[in-house]
Amino acid sequence: MTRRQRLAELLRQRILILDGGMGTMVQQYKLGETDYRGHLCRDHRCDLKGNNDLLVLTKPEVIREIHSDYLAAGADIIETNTFSATSLGMSHYGLEPMVRAMNREAAKLAGECCAEWTRKTPEKPRFVAGALGPTSTTASISPDVNDASKRNVTFDQLVEAYTEQLEGLVEGGIDLVLVETIFDTLNAKAALFAYQTVFENDRDPPPLMISGTITDASGRTLSGQTVGAFWNSVRHAKPLSVGINCALGAAAMRPHIEELAKIAPDTFVSVYPNAGLPNPLSDTGFDETPAVTSSLLKDFAQSGLVNIVGGCCGTTPAHIGAIAEAVAKVVPRSVAP
Repeated sequence: MTRRQRLAELLRQRILILDGGMGTMVQQYKLGETDYRGHLCRDHRCDLKGNNDLLVLTKPEVIREIHSDYLAAGADIIETNTFSATSLGMSHYGLEPMVRAMNREAAKLAGECCAEWTRKTPEKPRFVAGALGPTSTTASISPDVNDASKRNVTFDQLVEAYTEQLEGLVEGGIDLVLVETIFDTLNAKAALFAYQTVFENDRDPPPLMISGTITDASGRTLSGQTVGAFWNSVRHAKPLSVGINCALGAAAMRPHIEELAKIAPDTFVSVYPNAGLPNPLSDTGFDETPAVTSSLLKDFAQSGLVNIVGGCCGTTPAHIGAIAEAVAKVVPRSVAP
């Protein structure tokens, strides 16, 4: 049985749980510049505070604890702490030479946590998703309002960055690849091209998950695509799942998930929203409590819309625990074999 077949079999049995926010959890540790630098980057020329991906090398115990807390809460799939771990993302810190090591160690760390929890609950295996974020650049939109043709990154540069990231993740050992928080589908296409290139001769590649982000009430991505246009732009990659994450809370996501569930009948659907709207007075920086987020996602599940649910910015292990409990007995969305 291939990895894709194994995951598909589980997804037909029950709704799987993805983990929650990483950055907002790291913030709760109130780490300082010295923590981010560690011994490895003690003398680095740039400030490093806020570079959460670096923590897998300089403060791995923090990332390990966050992974473990999500697994304890009921997560089936945890993401590697590699959202910005590309040469493009690390160029802001002058850490491009460390990208491969970051991804490798992030995958190893997440894998160790999953293996530990799979041993504890062999009836509930846990999986590592190698996370590929959108990068801080866009291949479709000009950074200069006076020059519509200008770009700050090329497709080839994106492919090169994603290829290096994937190679590091593979060295560390991953079960899935998650191209997430897609606001520019051309960036995502570069990630998909890198995926197809890296695994071209692999008879059992890690299954692919794709997740876009709707940025406002118009129901479009930042680069202007509707949900339908987004799906038709990436469906050629034949992902295990397609979904929506970040940007909006669950309530605002519902019509878009409904549409995606309708137009992708042979693909599993995922959703992992933010914990509502940003709220600087909240401990997590977002409005929704675990009870609110879990009740909204339970409605999605009972309506037959989803196969994978979790959380994004502002969600915590408490949110993931509540979501896992809320959907535990709900039949997953039916997907054609």
